[in-house]
Amino acid sequence: MRVPKSLVPWLVLGAAGGISACASSPRSASSSGSSSTGTNQTTRATAAAGSSGSSTSPSTTSSSGGASSSSSSGTSRAAETDAGPSVAAGNPDVGCLTLALPPEAQPVDTSAPTQVVGTGSPASCTYGALANAVSGVSDGGIITFDCGPEPVTIPITATLTLPATNAYANQAPIRIVIDGADRVTLDGGNSVQILSWVHAGSLQKNHDTLTLEHLRLINGKTTPTAAIPACPPSGSISNAQCSTGYDDGEGGALTLRDGSLRIIDCVFENNQAALLGPDTGGGALYLLGTASPAYIVQSTFLNNTASNAGAIGMLWAGAFIFNSLFEGNSAVGTGANNNDATMCTCMNNGQNQTGSGGNGGAIYKDGGDGMNLTICGSQIRGNSANEFGAAVFLTADGSHAQLILDDDVISDNASPISYWQWCASVSTDNPHASGSSTGSPAPINTTFCDTSGACTSTCST
Repeated sequence: MRVPKSLVPWLVLGAAGGISACASSPRSASSSGSSSTGTNQTTRATAAAGSSGSSTSPSTTSSSGGASSSSSSGTSRAAETDAGPSVAAGNPDVGCLTLALPPEAQPVDTSAPTQVVGTGSPASCTYGALANAVSGVSDGGIITFDCGPEPVTIPITATLTLPATNAYANQAPIRIVIDGADRVTLDGGNSVQILSWVHAGSLQKNHDTLTLEHLRLINGKTTPTAAIPACPPSGSISNAQCSTGYDDGEGGALTLRDGSLRIIDCVFENNQAALLGPDTGGGALYLLGTASPAYIVQSTFLNNTASNAGAIGMLWAGAFIFNSLFEGNSAVGTGANNNDATMCTCMNNGQNQTGSGGNGGAIYKDGGDGMNLTICGSQIRGNSANEFGAAVFLTADGSHAQLILDDDVISDNASPISYWQWCASVSTDNPHASGSSTGSPAPINTTFCDTSGACTSTCST
């Protein structure tokens, strides 16, 4: 999150020294096995042959009791009958043709759950029952729901903290799956972050896996607490350009540190992270220091908001995003971000930070050598940013991280900034260039339309 308006060389995050990353999977020119025939090609069904496996315990426990000890501050409010999502998740048109969907992008077979939330009625599907189910998968497992035949909404009254291990050291990794069967909505009530999955003390090491599938997460909100101190004038420097806002408050629906994430056939709507700050963001999702790329498949992100990364924020993390829809997301911070001692004499996050966000209206990625961001078969439309990258923002921060765009439609994304755009509404400090082996490759079969309706399939070098 360190892009200055002055277009000086980008700065590596001070805390990032020595962190290595895994390389992304190779690109394939074949469309064999890809998802290309209408919507929900890879979801809304039991996992196909060749899908990723699951961690299934030998017995199933029905979770209909009170709140778990890890979330005792929440109340056991029951689910309410809900109309559910009005449309299927994901890109409504033809999706990714250039790349084949890997096993990690397939739904998990959840026919043998470890924990079941509810006993057949909406009233049995309480926050407490879900919290008990979460605590019941400390060794990994599958959580499903039995709330009756109609869509339901479960009010989330306290953040659900998912189990995590030190799987990079002396523990085997665990796999957690939460499957809403296209009938369950988790609602943060515009006051509570819905999920937290933090591997404390590790970055880019852990191989625990979390899969969310066939689920809707709405109205999550992270309330920041780490306010950036005001910087008084010093000599002839007013320090009026110093960063303001917060250093925390990421991930309105989910924040993740380390571990492997899979999002399949999910809807994230109206979630909110901190609204001001240079290094905070991720209105729906925020990923920090992952050892392997996330896989986000056939999912929808609507009207999520944050200082940076209106929908998805990544720091030292990468992702494959397939066949998804991003619409109405906003990066509402201001001033972008830079390290400039001539404008700010105070230190924040080890830098003389200026600017307070506003980058990446829908998707934001910062740093991570070899941790690429690949977006294939997706629509990114009608998003906005106060600064750079109204649709997509990637700063490699001196690394070789690439932005790969295939089979996408990127249109009508608004920003008041008319320069430093590789493609319309896409900003990166690592664009493709003739003869370069480290820059991002030229987009394939992708259309870029600005807010005036002018469209092109090419980008500058």
